[in-house]
Amino acid sequence: MVVTQKYVNQLAYRIVGCAIEVHKQLGPGLLESVYETCLIDELIASGLKTEKHILVPLLYKGKELGCNLVLDLLVEDLVIIELKSVETMIPVYKAQLLSYLELTGKPKGLLINFNCLNIKGQLVPLVTDQFAILPKE
Repeated sequence: MVVTQKYVNQLAYRIVGCAIEVHKQLGPGLLESVYETCLIDELIASGLKTEKHILVPLLYKGKELGCNLVLDLLVEDLVIIELKSVETMIPVYKAQLLSYLELTGKPKGLLINFNCLNIKGQLVPLVTDQFAILPKE
């Protein structure tokens, strides 16, 4: 299968649908770990390959320094999900996800905050140069 921008966007749409379902069932105000557990269950039930707490080696000047960054979730080896359950989204969360995307070479990331009334209003989708070079369809 050839990975396209359309496929990645459709995958992200499915992921957001799963997040909305979790939020609909649980509402706001719980710990991030609770949302993570339920979202993983929802993603797997939807037939999506989902990995949690993926270790990404930190490279500095081309050298591994023996410490790792940790991705919250990776879906279908294409979309990184960074989960939050916070009162206020701050710019460093977006910067964190952008760094993860660049370090892993993944094409798309979703920053999702569950501590809100409407998930869509607290959703930040991000794409990289890797996404831009994918065929459109």
